[in-house]
Amino acid sequence: MPEPTTGARTHRLRVVEVVAETADAHSLVLQAPRESADRFTYRPGQFLTLKLPGADGRPAARCYSLSSSPHTGEPLKITVKRVAGGYGSNWVCDRLTAGDELEVLPPAGTFTPASLGHDLLLVAGGSGITPVLSIAKSALAEGRGRVMLLYANRDESSVIFRDELRELTEDHPDRLLVIHWLESLQGLPAADLLAAPLAPYADREAFVCGPQPLMDAVEQALRSLGAPGDRIHRERFFSLGADVFDAPAVPSGTAAEGGGTAEVELDGETHTVAWPAAAPLLDVLLAAGVDAPYSCREGACSACTCRVVAGEVKMLRNDALDDQDIAEGYVLACQALPLTDRVEITYS
Repeated sequence: MPEPTTGARTHRLRVVEVVAETADAHSLVLQAPRESADRFTYRPGQFLTLKLPGADGRPAARCYSLSSSPHTGEPLKITVKRVAGGYGSNWVCDRLTAGDELEVLPPAGTFTPASLGHDLLLVAGGSGITPVLSIAKSALAEGRGRVMLLYANRDESSVIFRDELRELTEDHPDRLLVIHWLESLQGLPAADLLAAPLAPYADREAFVCGPQPLMDAVEQALRSLGAPGDRIHRERFFSLGADVFDAPAVPSGTAAEGGGTAEVELDGETHTVAWPAAAPLLDVLLAAGVDAPYSCREGACSACTCRVVAGEVKMLRNDALDDQDIAEGYVLACQALPLTDRVEITYS
């Protein structure tokens, strides 16, 4: 088995094929070693975190959504669209070829339906199609519900997966409807313009991924149509600032020194660890050898989301969970500090 980077859970994946989807977007077909294959089971809508050589000599972490589906038998695949001036996306598109290897963290992310059996509303803009396509293919393969996809792009030449989407609609004419929104013809997709095409589907659970203005406009349109906020799920792409591959530095401390004890349920096992007052839960778990999920370690991606069952915690930062998530007890392990002597946590 490939040795993981110190303090991280990276595995070496081989690039089997590079596919030019458009002039600006490339898909990487990846293969995990047989010994690590079980670590790369995933849910539709999740992403991989790649360890790239940084311009300053330090590792650079970049997250890219899986555009493949775990329910169709296709190989693992991520899709990367160039960002003007973006280091990671241009490095991937310019440098990687078949036969290269990448260090990758296991799949993570919570932008995934609880059930694939219900009718879904999917909205994507640009490269936001990557997790949305994974959800659509999975729902069509596993469920019996209907899927409506609204896909916004600059013009026809920038539509990623154009042929694959056409084939999917031909294969599932009664279950999949794809509406293309081209800014060159229809203008920017503002909330008042989106309300009409979204109205017949506003009662469905919605998954939205794309530029921030598009996601804001979609949410505004859906809320104006009476859609409850807890049925609108958004996935935000962002760049990581910290080196997430560094081993965590956990402050010394015990319950008697202002910390406490965490009892953590993860993958059917219960782990009990001392939780120093100044140490984020994720760092404590990783230092104890617990294979807890994470990606950004900055409170932005939700990959480390867990739920407080007993006790109290506070978060240093939260750019991923909404008020309802917090009310239901969800926290980000990378930002969680203990407020009580004993805390029970579950990742279920």
